[in-house]
Amino acid sequence: MRATAVRRTALAASAAALALLVTACGGSSDADAQGGKDDKGAAGGGSSAPKTPVKALTAAELEKATLAQGDVEGRKVTEAGPDDEVPADGVTVDKKECLPVAHAMYGVAQKGSVATTKRKVIDEPKAGGKKSLEDLKDGGAEDAFKDAFNLTSTFVALNSYEGTAGPDAFAALKKAAADCAGGFTATVTGTTTKFASVTEEKVTGGDESAAWTVTSDDGGDQAPFKLVALRKEGSVATFFAFNLAAAGGGVKFEVPAEVVAAQDKKLA
Repeated sequence: MRATAVRRTALAASAAALALLVTACGGSSDADAQGGKDDKGAAGGGSSAPKTPVKALTAAELEKATLAQGDVEGRKVTEAGPDDEVPADGVTVDKKECLPVAHAMYGVAQKGSVATTKRKVIDEPKAGGKKSLEDLKDGGAEDAFKDAFNLTSTFVALNSYEGTAGPDAFAALKKAAADCAGGFTATVTGTTTKFASVTEEKVTGGDESAAWTVTSDDGGDQAPFKLVALRKEGSVATFFAFNLAAAGGGVKFEVPAEVVAAQDKKLA
């Protein structure tokens, strides 16, 4: 793919991305093929919910458990702002069963949430990323573009839930992801995005966790996003990540495991 094509594809993908992720750039679904069960015995769409209701973290306790600058090596952590907020009624989907997935992508809390924090975690530019004019010859421009934009931006929403609402929210998201594997269309504050598929990934952490690749489709130009959910007792963190270079192809984009692990550690 020529550099111009890479740029066109990546820009098309970024237009379909969350505004918060685009702005940020300028535990385990160990479910296997054996019956869709994870290593804790929870069937696909199920939840290893605590036997007794748990007490929600207070707003102050949740703030202490939220990622801060210095918690993730090589990443900049900032507090999300008013422009990053998406109200629950601002998200609609063409398939109602997919709403929990859309809500998780846009950081919308589910019923029973008593406190919320939101952060943006952005890869720091790598040293030596600048290219000389000589480097840009003979196709080097495409590589330079990929290097410059090979940065992952992750939006993290951490919600504290009372009683069994946290496990219920996690289970609902896991079921919705399975039900919507074939894709869905979401409209957020007037912008419509088609998602072609929701594919399960591997991740570990918390009392239970799950991850997926959610692929957007803009007139045939596809771009991968990573969605992760992590539950620790009554708290549920969702992570939605985007890599602009991956949207242009040729760059492998992984689940933001280090960000997930850092949040898991703070919840422990």
